[in-house]
Amino acid sequence: MSRLIRLDQTGHTLLAEWTATDETSVEAAVAAFTGELERGAYAVVTTGEGEAEQVSELPLDADLVIVRSPIAGG
Repeated sequence: MSRLIRLDQTGHTLLAEWTATDETSVEAAVAAFTGELERGAYAVVTTGEGEAEQVSELPLDADLVIVRSPIAGG
């Protein structure tokens, strides 16, 4: 089962879980993912040991997708 989590002040919050073969869970995960991006968050998936890639579409084959708000400052 794949998971979509948001990093936050509690550590993380589970936003969705899905299985690529379960259309209902995929639709819910895509909606949650899209909602987070629309609120200004960005999403990443790991691509290897200590590496991650930013994504703009929910990768249905990923084990874990992490969303977080941009870091303030500049």
